[in-house]
Amino acid sequence: MGPYVHISQLAPSAAGSVASSVTGPQDDEKIYALVIELMDSETRDTALLELSKKREQYDDLALVLWHSFGIMPALLQEIVSVYPLLSPPNLTANVSNRVCNALALLQCVASHSETRQLFLNAHIPLFLYPFLNTTSKTRPFEYLRLTSLGVIGALVKQNDNNTVIHFLLSTEIIPLCLRIMETGSELSKTVAIFIVQKILLDETGLTYICHTYERFYAVGTVLSNMVNQLVETQAVRLLKHVVRCYLRLSDNVRAREALRACLPEPLRDNTFSALLKGDLVTKRCLTTLLNNLNEP
Repeated sequence: MGPYVHISQLAPSAAGSVASSVTGPQDDEKIYALVIELMDSETRDTALLELSKKREQYDDLALVLWHSFGIMPALLQEIVSVYPLLSPPNLTANVSNRVCNALALLQCVASHSETRQLFLNAHIPLFLYPFLNTTSKTRPFEYLRLTSLGVIGALVKQNDNNTVIHFLLSTEIIPLCLRIMETGSELSKTVAIFIVQKILLDETGLTYICHTYERFYAVGTVLSNMVNQLVETQAVRLLKHVVRCYLRLSDNVRAREALRACLPEPLRDNTFSALLKGDLVTKRCLTTLLNNLNEP
């Protein structure tokens, strides 16, 4: 069997390697039938919806999607077809829901250990950047940005993600995430800062961001603005990520010097002590950050 197979060839007897252990032959056949329906523009909408619902229950759906002939191009066609609606913004809820179901299947492929690198090699994340680059505040656009961020978040979530970080640093993901961290909804901000945090946690990512003043200043300015917003919103999930990003920046000697002068005052003066009362881990991170900055 070559690298690609037609989905109709995946009879239950031959599909042992790609069938999930939590599903039986009947469930497998349902999954394969839905994947076949992705090939037909008439049935694709329903198939996208059903498969996006089932992806949590079927461990190896990513393998079936990736290795079935014509399926990945069909998903990319769904994404590309929406580009003309981005500017001027003309995205309806129905169209947004449909493309987000396609993105959910891409997230499934991005999450799987056996398809993640293949997903990167094909540069598929770049197809999502036009969605991240939108600024409309309407719900269809917000949902589209959030789901696209979810795909990138799934890539960086793994621990063995050095190749993922290298790939992302060769693209404009950091400026895109920074803008969403400033202007997005609370949920979008949380996923965007999670991505930046994961990039910072990688040694290559930390070195990259601290390599020039301009990069450090761009990240530092957005984090500082977020702290000022958090004084008002008291969004504890966001605060956790902000503190961790600052703590990681303080591991770099040049960044630590700069942070001594520019760490926002609310992080120094117990402004958030009530908000962090029950969160010992984040309190410890903040204490460590302040200790790092106080060291000679």
